[in-house]
Formats: sequence, structure tokens, C-alpha cells
Amino acid sequence: MALNKQVFKTRALTALIFVAVMLVGLLVNQWTFFLLFTVVHFGCWFEYQKLIGKIDKGYLDITPFHKYGVMIGGYGFMLWMLNGSYAIMGFKLQEIGWWLVLILAIALPITEVLFGKKNGMRNTAHSFFGLVYISLSWGLLMDLWNTLVSRNIAGNIHSFTIPNAVIPCFIIACMWVNDTMAYLVGSFIGKTPFSKISPKKTWEGTAGGAILCVIVMGAAMRFYMLNYYSLEANGIMQSYHWFIMAAIAAIVGTMGDLLESKLKRLADVKDSGSLMPGHGGFLDRFDSLLLGVPFVWLYLKLFL
Repeated sequence: MALNKQVFKTRALTALIFVAVMLVGLLVNQWTFFLLFTVVHFGCWFEYQKLIGKIDKGYLDITPFHKYGVMIGGYGFMLWMLNGSYAIMGFKLQEIGWWLVLILAIALPITEVLFGKKNGMRNTAHSFFGLVYISLSWGLLMDLWNTLVSRNIAGNIHSFTIPNAVIPCFIIACMWVNDTMAYLVGSFIGKTPFSKISPKKTWEGTAGGAILCVIVMGAAMRFYMLNYYSLEANGIMQSYHWFIMAAIAAIVGTMGDLLESKLKRLADVKDSGSLMPGHGGFLDRFDSLLLGVPFVWLYLKLFL
């Protein structure tokens, strides 16, 4: 696969803009982080419903309450996963999210039975998949904003809170490094097609991207931890965990890219949207992250 310089320039420019916006959202404070992924959450949902409507015409018949209620219910889960410091006029967003999830979990099935047209069960299944695919991922990302790591060392429990956006930034950077390196390696030496779902991907590019992602991100986080945190913190959050999480992000992120490519193929569209020239829409840009976040989150909860 020869390197197309014009395509690369377009992708590089929009990627720089994307990185700038992401860094502002991630690093300024907890509210910019929350607002950034609020926009991303609803952007992904609108594109997902559009894709499903092209795949299954019956989904176009869902009621407005179903269409927007499932988005708000998913957003409620995001709010539920926030920590207690998110509050407006004394109202904690976490509690508001809990009530949204509870109310819509009851109301949506009832309204689908009473007012939904044909294919109600199938349409409900499409929306449920969207909740798992989109809202679950962004909710777990909210939970990763402040990650508490505890380890039993010499019979004593030691805890270390990883500051704010370190884990979200790490996962996002893994996806970016993996995607960029896979594209570059595949452009120069890629010969063997990886999957019929995404014909432009090659085994060489996929393997090269994953290997470079693990090396670059694992080494970067080892350097970061050794230079900015205490020996105790490094004993709790040992270096090998970063290499493992980078591998998880790269491998599962690639599967996420293939999943979204499969949805687009079924819908017979090139991009899920037109948000970023050369990169497509929200789902095109965040497909790897959507699948990668739950698995990294699960690793952290199980092994740290």
C-alpha cells in the first residue's frame, strides 16, 4: 500500500487539531474533561442511530422518546460514574445520573411496548447494543478520571491515586500511537491483507503499530512514573502494568476499529460522519477507544 502524501497531510493536520482539542478537554480541569466527553457521547449516539437506520430500516420507526430517551439514559450512566465533586448548585451530578438511569430503564421498555411500532424487540436490541458500545465506555472513562490503585505489600495495604487525566490520556495516546504507526508501517511495508472488513489494513501494519505502541507508551509511562512520583508509588504501580495496558489498548483498539468498519460496511457508507476531513465522524475517530476503555478499566480493577 503506497503512501498517499496528500491523504497523509490531510490526516496529519486534522489529527493535530483533534489532539489540541482533546488536550484542552483532558488537561484543563474536571469540567472540561466532562464537557468534552458529553459532546463525544451524544455525537457517537447520533451517528450510531444513523448507521443502524441504514442497516435496519425498521429502526427508523422508533418513537422520538425511544430515540432521545436511550441517549439520555446512557448519559445518565455517565453522570452516575462521576465522583462526588461534580455538583451544580448543590446538586450532585452523580445522583442525578442514578435517577435518570432508574427512570428511563423503567419508562423506555414500557413506552416501546405501548407505542412502538413493529420490530419492537429488534429495535430495543439495537439500542441496548448502543448503550453497551457507547455509553458504557464513556461512563467507565469518567470513572478512570481519578484511579485509586491499592496493593498488599509486605502485609500492608498501600494506596496511590493516579492524578486526574493520566489514565484517560494514556489510553487515548495508545490508540493514537497504534493507529498512526499502523498506518505508517502498513504504508511502507504492508503487503498481507489483515481482514476483508477493512481491506486497507495489513498484518504488517497492524503488528508494527501494536509493537511500537507497547514500546513507546510503556517506556514513556515508566519514565513519567520514575521521574515524578515516589518510590512507594512506583512500587504500587509497577512499570510492567503500563506495558500490559498498552498492549490491551492496541489489540482491543484494533478490534474496535474493525467493529466500526463492519457497521459502516453493513450500512454501505464510507464514514460514520464528516466531523474531521480524512478521519470521518465521531465513531470513526473514537472507535478504538470505545472498545479499548472497558478492557483497560477491567484490567485495572482486577489486577491493581
